[in-house]
Amino acid sequence: MFSPSRSGLVLLLFLGALVSPVRGEDATAGFRTGTLQLSSIGPVAFSPQGILFIADPKAATVFAVDTQDRRPTGTAPIRVEGIDQKIAALLGTTPQKILIVDLAVNPASGNAYLAVSRGRGPDAIPVVIRVSRQGRLTEVPLKNVRFAEAQLPNAPSPSDQDRRGRSRRMLSITDLAFVDGRLYVAGLSNEEFSSNLRVIPFPFGRVDTGVGIEIFHGSHGRFETRAPIRTFTPFRIDGEQYLLAAYTCTPLVKLPVRDLKPGSKVRGVTVAELGNRNRPLDMIVYRKNGREYILMANSSRGVMKISTAGIEQAKAITSRI
Repeated sequence: MFSPSRSGLVLLLFLGALVSPVRGEDATAGFRTGTLQLSSIGPVAFSPQGILFIADPKAATVFAVDTQDRRPTGTAPIRVEGIDQKIAALLGTTPQKILIVDLAVNPASGNAYLAVSRGRGPDAIPVVIRVSRQGRLTEVPLKNVRFAEAQLPNAPSPSDQDRRGRSRRMLSITDLAFVDGRLYVAGLSNEEFSSNLRVIPFPFGRVDTGVGIEIFHGSHGRFETRAPIRTFTPFRIDGEQYLLAAYTCTPLVKLPVRDLKPGSKVRGVTVAELGNRNRPLDMIVYRKNGREYILMANSSRGVMKISTAGIEQAKAITSRI
């Protein structure tokens, strides 16, 4: 998730320069037209055809929305001065009363989309904001749109709380990614292995109970099954598809996609421990001078640049660090 501080008044969407127009078959088959009712807003992601996926953790549901935004708009980076002030003005409030939850770039058009909460309490209003290549902000209408939905069958109940009294339901969806025609959804379930990763084929059909994830937490010195993945990114190792997942306090874990079978339990390989008292917010993989790196934004440890060299041979961390 992406959440700028008040001092972060410049938004530079360099990812916009990396996307390119994608053509393909109609990805909206089976969609219906109507009003999309969001009760909350969480992470967002895109398919190559410009389908926007919006997480609603309170409803434990992912919505797929036809943005009808497929015309390429160029490759120049998007730069917006005072993004928090401009969003607040658009929504008729103040910067202190908005929260930018996540950001995604539409690969079909190059425009950026922000998941925004107007308000910070239980009555916060979920909003989606489009940022054009020219830096123009508009609210994305959710009335009379074509959409589909996938409801998670085994999410925590609305009354379920952790030991600190925080809602576990709001962690039913913590991150999304669309890879090779499937939507990967991380979060919590009501299962014994409550850390969960779901692989949902698209167009949406039946949603299964997902995969229970276990990891070794180096800072805590133990295996854990209840901590949710906070953010993840697709990554290929020796030609095989993996997910690199990051957790609070801050293990970095690799998960082979081939093992993510419905109803199974998977133990991830912890390849790095990046420091406690920290929550990873978002991460991307990028290439420079023939080498690949992870760029990870964090709640209290700034932005980390991590080399992926040797990750294929990295031994699992299985003792306290």
